[in-house]
Amino acid sequence: MQDVLNALAPKGRVRAAINFGNAVLAQQDPTTGEPRGTQAALARALADRLGVPVEFATYKAAGKVFEALARDEWDVAFMAIDPVRAAELDFTAPYVLIEAGCLVPDHSPLQDVGDVDRPGVRIAGARGSAYELHLTRTLKQAALVLAPSGPEARAMFLKEGLEAVAGVRQELVAFAESHPGYRVMPGRFVGIEQAVAVPKGRAAGLAFLQDFIAEMKRNGFVARELAASGQSPSLVAP
Repeated sequence: MQDVLNALAPKGRVRAAINFGNAVLAQQDPTTGEPRGTQAALARALADRLGVPVEFATYKAAGKVFEALARDEWDVAFMAIDPVRAAELDFTAPYVLIEAGCLVPDHSPLQDVGDVDRPGVRIAGARGSAYELHLTRTLKQAALVLAPSGPEARAMFLKEGLEAVAGVRQELVAFAESHPGYRVMPGRFVGIEQAVAVPKGRAAGLAFLQDFIAEMKRNGFVARELAASGQSPSLVAP
């Protein structure tokens, strides 16, 4: 067990990176500022399993979480699996699957996410997010216009009159509900696999986390935490 503690809690506590930019899985308590939601619940359960305290490192965007790796600010992170990140991180199997989609003005001629990759289309997005990394690899003609976080990308989309904004579908739907005149298009850019990440070279920690995440899915913990934070339990990865 000591090798697992050395990998996941080398400073005597689990330093868990939480991404508030993913409102489906992480929310901030308006009174205390503490993390809530599925990511935070898994981090607390992991620390309890290891018998050590949890210490949260919180960020406004996934890109900020990844940048903090070089500063040794966390030991485990809740992030989407992506080939760019996998050069420096190892991931568990996914515990949640969410979709990235696209929002446009009601009057837009664009009808499906497959329509956006064309000349003259500017798509707002969050720098370093899983869907931004995917779109950077796959777009041929449309232009990505990036902001530091999802909320900032949506604000830029409105202010600059861009043709579309990409994001997590649930967040885009909520945005459309509070901003008449906009709609979320059918289809998705990519299915985003949310997992737990550790820095490369921590094999014992990764093996422990693989078993831990499998158990948390199997025993209903992930589904219950999703429901408790107002999300659909159907998001649990197979």
